[in-house]
Amino acid sequence: MTNLRICLYQPDIPGNTGTILRLSACLGLAVDVIEPAGFDLSDRNLKRAGMDYIAAVTLTRHVNWERFEDWRAGTGRRLVLASTKAAEPYTRFGFRPDDILLFGRESAGVPDHVHERADARILIPMAPGQRSLNIAMATAMIAGEAMRQVEAY
Repeated sequence: MTNLRICLYQPDIPGNTGTILRLSACLGLAVDVIEPAGFDLSDRNLKRAGMDYIAAVTLTRHVNWERFEDWRAGTGRRLVLASTKAAEPYTRFGFRPDDILLFGRESAGVPDHVHERADARILIPMAPGQRSLNIAMATAMIAGEAMRQVEAY
């Protein structure tokens, strides 16, 4: 198992969040959700995507960004933001076993003040003219590489 964590900043699509929770359950990763979410976290679409795996996830809800940052300050963990505005490819980044992998809202990413607080910013290189991947796909790619690097299994 690993101490890596996945963090979702104000997610707004329940199906994507459910898929990420299922991924996290299967990989043994804890998940932080920074609220407000764009849907009720008990939404049936979330449950449908996450199926019965959601019960196996260590999920921590933070009522807002400030409360998350207060919590994180006490952990000493590094915050690694996945962003289309970053310059460093995730495959060249050196992950640590206790990193928090932060993913922004599907509709808007993260605001500038959150971007500035990240300790590192990484991106998934894409073909010219393409904007972004589905958040669940991006989370799986980056979490998989982080786990490979820290030899989580």
